[in-house]
Amino acid sequence: MTRMAHQILENNRGADDLVLLGIPTRGVPLAHQLAAVISTVEGRDIPVGELDITMYRDDLRQNPTRPVGRTRLPVSIDDAVVVLVDDVLHSGRTVRAALDALGDLGRPRSVRLAVLVDRGQRQLPIRADHVGKNLPTSAGERVSVRLTETDGVTNVSITRPVIENTGKENN
Repeated sequence: MTRMAHQILENNRGADDLVLLGIPTRGVPLAHQLAAVISTVEGRDIPVGELDITMYRDDLRQNPTRPVGRTRLPVSIDDAVVVLVDDVLHSGRTVRAALDALGDLGRPRSVRLAVLVDRGQRQLPIRADHVGKNLPTSAGERVSVRLTETDGVTNVSITRPVIENTGKENN
């Protein structure tokens, strides 16, 4: 988090006009963690909010019962440097939804992406500007991030698919 915070500051040449928006669920506490580090370095508070993307997702037909969350903007995002913060970057579809949601809320000067884990497997041409750790994975693997704020413990794990032992070769 410290390295990512310093990268954000270097890329922005300081903290002027920075707004961190976490994508629920785990992006929100990660945005607060980044803001705390940046605040310590810069000696001032950094605005942190949350951006609900539920209604902008392209999988609502398959997952229609997803509860709508809340969007909380701490300041106007017009002409701001918005850093979207999320836990895992995978297909890029969550980020696409976040960009669509931002477009309805204002016109930032620029938008950057900070993720704790980039696991690859992109389906859209989206990349993170600031990455905590690159963890290349296969399509069947799953990366899980747990944070103290949401899960009571902090860790990152990769779960591999279980192959049943049927006595037959898996070709």
